[in-house]
Formats: sequence, structure tokens, C-alpha cells
Amino acid sequence: MKEIVNYFDVVVPGKDPASRTLSSLYFGVRAILLAMFLAGCGREAKNPGQALVRVNGEEITAFQLNAEFQRAGVLAARQTAARAQLLERLIDRQLLQDAAAREKLDRSPEVVMAVERARASIIAQAYIQKRLQLVARPSRGEIEAYFGKNSDMFLHRQQFDLRQLVFKQANSIDIAETAIKHANTIEEAGVWLKANNVQFGRNDVARTSTDLSPELVNKLKAMPVGRLFVVNQDGRAALVEITAVKDVPVDFQVAASDIEQFLANARSRDAIAAELARLRVNAKIEYLNDAAGGKSVKASETTGESASVARLSLGNNMDLK
Repeated sequence: MKEIVNYFDVVVPGKDPASRTLSSLYFGVRAILLAMFLAGCGREAKNPGQALVRVNGEEITAFQLNAEFQRAGVLAARQTAARAQLLERLIDRQLLQDAAAREKLDRSPEVVMAVERARASIIAQAYIQKRLQLVARPSRGEIEAYFGKNSDMFLHRQQFDLRQLVFKQANSIDIAETAIKHANTIEEAGVWLKANNVQFGRNDVARTSTDLSPELVNKLKAMPVGRLFVVNQDGRAALVEITAVKDVPVDFQVAASDIEQFLANARSRDAIAAELARLRVNAKIEYLNDAAGGKSVKASETTGESASVARLSLGNNMDLK
């Protein structure tokens, strides 16, 4: 029997899906810094720091260059080698910004809206980060307690090796479901997709039972090696085949860091949800012009998790069909 699994994170490589979804909620600090540059305070505000270059009268400063180092993740030992390249990138950006301003693109409704959206995201991000600084890290005792309560999960951990065909286009679930009717293996599925001119990528991933929800683990355990199934991620599908299942037990010393991160992510989720609930309770929110879709929005519906918090928790709460 071929399966369809609706799961957000099963085929994404990496050790900690919860931390990845957390970072996606917060938009990524480095991407935010780029948006901050684009949504800056305007030509009137001078950039702080020692001037390094002047482009058409506008200064590029050491402060900006240091921000580029941080965003690019350049190690201190390599900053000297990367300095010239990043400085030229800042010059190119300034030239493009000047050219856009001459054509009044900075005043177009689309750009103004994008800048305002970036500005709002940056300010919201700053508030979230400030609040998260107050969240205590899990203690050693809490980490040990979690391991003791879930020791079976770690001592009997399994690894699922998966081979997948990932579709490049959105709304590809129909293609995947059609392909799986014409194939019993991942190789046969690839042949069928090529014959029908469907673009896809191939890769192999490994996920352990501690990365996934108990519901999904039980579903994968019930599938024999070689089983072909579909993963649906918001309409973007992948064909996946189990190539091997291995026993990979871990003791407390190995698991401690992952448990700490998991508990920290859970605390961050709870802290953001609680803060949003508090802000909603103290705010006056009026839905105008049928913004609520004709529904009467109850207080309980406006004080729960927002869409952003719900996205953050998708790595741990699976919707299986």
C-alpha cells in the first residue's frame, strides 16, 4: 500500500527541525540586517562610523562593512581577505540605490510598501529578540529529567535513510500522486517523471526517531524498506522511499545538547505565544470591512497563537493523513 504523509519537515536535512522552524519564524537575523539597510532612515541620516568610501557624495562606513562581515558570517581570521570584496559589494549596492532613486523607483508604491513591511518586520523582530533574552535556558536538572522521562526514545533510537525526488514547482501534490500510481520504486518514479517532462531534484537524507513526532515514527516503522510514499509540504510535494532503517542509540552525554535546544525552543515558543496573547488582551483590535471573512471573532480566537507562532511549532506538531 502506498502512503501519503502530510508532514512539514520529514525530508529537510538537518539535526534539529525545531530550531530551523524557530529561525524561520524570526526571519533570520542576517536577512533582517539586509532589510534594515534597504529600509534605512533615509539620505538625511548619516551612517555612523569612520568613512571608508564616498560614492556620489554618500559615505560608506566601517560600521556598514562590519555589518556585512556579520551577515556573511565571515570569521575574524578571514576578514582581511574578504574586506575588499565586501567593500566593493557595498559600492555596487550604493550605485544601484542611486540609480533607482534617479528613476524615482524608491517612490513607487510597490517599493514603498516593501520598505514599510521590512521596517515593521525589523521592529517586531527586535522586540521578540529582547523578550527572548529574558527566557532562561534549561537547567541541567531539567535536561536530565527529560532524558529520564523519555529514555526509551534515546536508548532505542532509530535512523531512517530516505531517498527523495523533490519537485521544483509549487502545487505539485497532484503530480506526485499521479507518479506514485505509475511506479513502485523511486527509480521507476524518476523514469516516469522524466518521460513526462517534470522537473525534479534528487537527494538522500537521514532522519532519526528523535527528530520526528511519535506519530510519524510509528508510521515509518510500519513501512517496509523500499516503500514509496508522498510528502506534502504546503502543496509542494516530494516522492520519498525508505532505503534503510538502523538502530542508533544515544546516551545522555550525546543527547544532552539536543535536549537542551529542544527545551529552549519550546520555552521560546511559549514565551512568544504568551506575549502575543498579553498584547492582544491589552489592545483594541477592530476588524473592518469584513476583514474577518464574515465571521464573528471571539476573544479566545484572538488571544491564541498567531500564524507566525503556529509556523514555529510545525516541526513538532505533525498533521498526518
